Amino acid sequence: MADNGAHPTEEDPAAAFLAQQENEIAGIENDGDAFGTLEGAEPATLNGDLFQESNGPTDSYAAIAQVDIQRQEPESLRKWREEQKARLEALDSASKAAEEEWRVKAKKELEDWHVHQNEQMEKNKTNNRLCPSLARASEEAFLAETDSNSPGSEWERVARLCDFNPKTNKQAKDVSRMRSVLISLKQTPLVR
Repeated sequence: MADNGAHPTEEDPAAAFLAQQENEIAGIENDGDAFGTLEGAEPATLNGDLFQESNGPTDSYAAIAQVDIQRQEPESLRKWREEQKARLEALDSASKAAEEEWRVKAKKELEDWHVHQNEQMEKNKTNNRLCPSLARASEEAFLAETDSNSPGSEWERVARLCDFNPKTNKQAKDVSRMRSVLISLKQTPLVR
């Protein structure tokens, strides 16, 4: 056996450290107390002697307090954080108020729409009930007009079907381009 400078009676400090880490990890995996001593963990040995870790206070709350003292923020950061928290709270309350306002407005608009829709339906129902003969007559007149295919009367039929008054309905789609195309085709027909 080659002599590498280590004596067989001495224990390797790296091996002791690795054994200690494995014991701590095993304790954590077994839901042991992470801040206190591990249950069932054997104390690490160095040269056959037991030793206790001394990285800081043994009381966990004292260790947390010591870390807090070491990590105290500068005054400017603390002040900024407080101002930022107040600003975010103000923004949250403003957004909640705006959301509630939108909700109330949407509810009112929906109720108004339902009222208008119901009024329109009732008006249509009464018109249909009171004037069924008028509805039939207008339908028959429309069908008679569409069935007449006399040559040269195509544009008159198109003109009857299209509303060329641009100010009739403000809520309808813009059909000014189509209207201008139809007028230009009427004035100068396509050559076939």
